[in-house]
Amino acid sequence: MNKLVETAARLIWDYHHMHHQLQPSDCIFALGSHDLRVAEWAAECWLNKLAPLLLLSGGLGNFTQGMWTEKEADKFARIALAMGVPESAILIENKSTNTGENIRFSKELLAAKGLDPQRFIVVQKPYMERRSYATFKKNWPEKDLLVSSPPISFDAYPNEEIPLERVINIMVGDLQRIKEYPAKGFQIEQPIPAEVWEAYELLVSNGYDQHLIK
Repeated sequence: MNKLVETAARLIWDYHHMHHQLQPSDCIFALGSHDLRVAEWAAECWLNKLAPLLLLSGGLGNFTQGMWTEKEADKFARIALAMGVPESAILIENKSTNTGENIRFSKELLAAKGLDPQRFIVVQKPYMERRSYATFKKNWPEKDLLVSSPPISFDAYPNEEIPLERVINIMVGDLQRIKEYPAKGFQIEQPIPAEVWEAYELLVSNGYDQHLIK
C-alpha cells in the first residue's frame, strides 16, 4: 500500500466515525456483522451499566451468508452471555439481512414486547458508524441516538478474518452508500467534505472497488 492510498484510507476511516460521547441510555442496540468485536463491545457497554437492555440484531447478511451457518444475532448473544450479560437482559432479532432491516425488524420486536426505549446506543464496526447513524435516523427519527464501535485504531483493526484490503474496500463502498442512499430513501443526508470524496476517488482508481453498489 503506497503512502497516498494509506493517507486516503485513514481519512475515510476518520470520516466514518461519529465521535459520540456515550451516556446512560435505554437500550444498547448491536447491529450484526462479521466482526465479533462488535458483540464484545456491546456486551462491555451493558456491563458498564450504560443501558438495561441489550438488543442484538442480524440474520445472515452480505458478508456472513456463506461464511457462517449460525445467525449473527445468535452468535452475538453467545458472546454476551459468556461475558456475563444475563439472558433476561438480551433481546434477539435474527431475521434481518441489512442495516435497514436491522432497524425495522428490531423496532417491530420491541413493539411486540411492549417496550419503547427513547435513547439508543447503536454499536457497529468502526467504519460503519456514520452509515448506521444515517440509516437509524431515517427509519426512526423520533428516537435519541448515540453511535459507538469497538475502540480500535485503523492500524490495529485488520486481522486474519478482516484483512486491511477488505477493510478499505468496505469503507469505500460504505462511503458511496452514504452519498447515494439518501436519494433512494434509505438514509438521511450526511455532508461529505471535498477531501473525503477525493480520497474515495483515489481509492477507487487504485482498485478498491469490490464493495461498490453494482
